[in-house]
Amino acid sequence: MGNKFICMSKKDSKNGGIGSRSKRGSLSKRRSSVEEEFLHKQALAMAIQQHQLSQRFDNGSMSRRLGSTSSRRRAAALSDPFSTAAAKPLPEFLENIKTKKFVLVHGEGFGAWCWYKSIALLEESGLLPVALDLAGCGIDTTDAKNVTTLAEYSKPLIDFLQSLPEDEKVILVGHSSGGACISYALEHLPDKISKAVYLCGTMIADGQRPFDVFAEELGSAELFSAESKSLIYGNGKDNPPTGFMFEKPHLQGLYFNHSPTKDVALAMVSMRPIPLGPMMEKLSLSAEKYGTGRRFYVQTLDDNALSPDVQEKLVRENPPEGVLKIKGSDHCPFFSKPQALHKILLEIAQIA
Repeated sequence: MGNKFICMSKKDSKNGGIGSRSKRGSLSKRRSSVEEEFLHKQALAMAIQQHQLSQRFDNGSMSRRLGSTSSRRRAAALSDPFSTAAAKPLPEFLENIKTKKFVLVHGEGFGAWCWYKSIALLEESGLLPVALDLAGCGIDTTDAKNVTTLAEYSKPLIDFLQSLPEDEKVILVGHSSGGACISYALEHLPDKISKAVYLCGTMIADGQRPFDVFAEELGSAELFSAESKSLIYGNGKDNPPTGFMFEKPHLQGLYFNHSPTKDVALAMVSMRPIPLGPMMEKLSLSAEKYGTGRRFYVQTLDDNALSPDVQEKLVRENPPEGVLKIKGSDHCPFFSKPQALHKILLEIAQIA
């Protein structure tokens, strides 16, 4: 909680000397001070418990389609200081997780910065999160107009996976269009990936484009009209557009309908134009490589950018190993439902 509660007895305004007080009065005041401190601690404990309960049932409610409830209870114990299992959860908890390194891959327009809450929660759980900037995103210095293919866009991710020790694997988490990047990684480096988690992501099949997933939701005809203010012509108006960026009012309604104001403000000053080439590229995915990967899909049930119906269609057409859901989440659960997302990531990590 970070706050300290200190109980102090009142000073004698007339005489602060101990000799002027009777032993009986001194004992009475000391007893009163102890009782005050106990009551303060009790009130603080109750406040923490109420906060945890609200996180679990209001902000962290979710439904799922796989696994037993035991992993869910273990994840809940991590966040509940009053659970009997919370006294020594970490060693046993970590023993159940074979792959401890998470690689967090952002979606369109975002950067590694968007994962700050998830990074903190994973680190506090004793895990090893790594958030990357894709090419032309975050603080990566590549000009977005020069990022024309999915290979170029995903290069920071591929470079990182190739730099890992030979026997090390990671859990990939791809948000939104970042799902196409983790599919690309599954196809090219399947041996480096323990599990792939699509967070309201573009889990498309062979021959599909990442943008195809959003086309119906976002109105592609309007987006690519001559009057569109979202298109960016990095090479001049006489050449094809190189990127796009939603106008801020449109962006807020699509992506951040449940996100805290401070996180929306962070996004408004941090998001960058989205390279168009990678979004329009058809993926080439094989059954021998991509098809052998362990995929999990996390649905966001109050998503305006990628509706639950579209997410359900992705799952139906390209079935993963497991599907989990976050209730009341917009398109950015790392902002709007960080605790619920965290519990799901822990649960997926524990699946043998």
